[in-house]
Amino acid sequence: MKNYLIVGGSKGVGEQIVQELSEKGNFCHVISRTNPTYSFNGNWYQLDALNDELPQLESLDGLVYCLGSINLKPFHRLSLDDFKSDYAINVEGAIKAFQYYLPALKKSELASVVMFSTVAVQSGMPFHASIAASKGAIEGLVKSFAAEFAPKIRVNAIAPSLIDTPLASGILRSELIKENIIAKHPLKRILNPTDVSKTACFLLSDDSNGITGQIIVQDNGLVSLSY
Repeated sequence: MKNYLIVGGSKGVGEQIVQELSEKGNFCHVISRTNPTYSFNGNWYQLDALNDELPQLESLDGLVYCLGSINLKPFHRLSLDDFKSDYAINVEGAIKAFQYYLPALKKSELASVVMFSTVAVQSGMPFHASIAASKGAIEGLVKSFAAEFAPKIRVNAIAPSLIDTPLASGILRSELIKENIIAKHPLKRILNPTDVSKTACFLLSDDSNGITGQIIVQDNGLVSLSY
C-alpha cells in the first residue's frame, strides 16, 4: 500500500484519481473545500489549499495537484487581477504544496509528482492568454523540479485538451457546442475524467519509473495532428 496526496480531489479528474488509487489498495489524503460525495480509502481535509495551513503528513509516495481554472476571455477583457488569480491557483498553489510536502516525499523510495498543464501551451489558442501563461509556468517548474530532485522524486505533467468535468460546464453548456468541439478532434470525442485519471495513475505507479520531466499531451489528437 502506498500513500498519496491529491490536492483538489472532491470531483472531476481528482475524484477519479482518488477512486482508482483506492481501488488498488492505496491510502489517499484528499484536500478540498467541498466534501467528496464518494467513498474512498483515506482521509479528507476540508480547507483552502491556497490560503489555509496544510495538514502535516509523515510520508508520501506521490502528490497530485489537481486545482486549476478555466478563464477564457479576449485579451482586452483580461485584467491584471485575472492573470494574478489564475497564476495563484495554478502555480502558487502547486509550489506551496510541493515545497511543504517535499520532506514527506523524500522519505519514499521513489516518489512521483503529477501536475497539470494544457494543450494551449503546446499550440497557441485565442482567448487562452491567462491560463496558457500560468500553465506555461507549470511546464517550466516540472522540468526544473524533475532535474533538481532526480533520482529520488519523479515529476511530470499532463497537458489535456478540454475535459468534460464540472469545471468545463460553462464551456460545454449545450449539445450544439459540444458537437462542434467534438468535430474538431480527430478521435471525435471529448476527454472524460477517467481518461485523464488513468494517465495520472500510470505516472504515479511503478510502471512509469523511467519517466520524469515530461509533459504528456492527452488531446484526442486536437493539437498533435494536422487534421
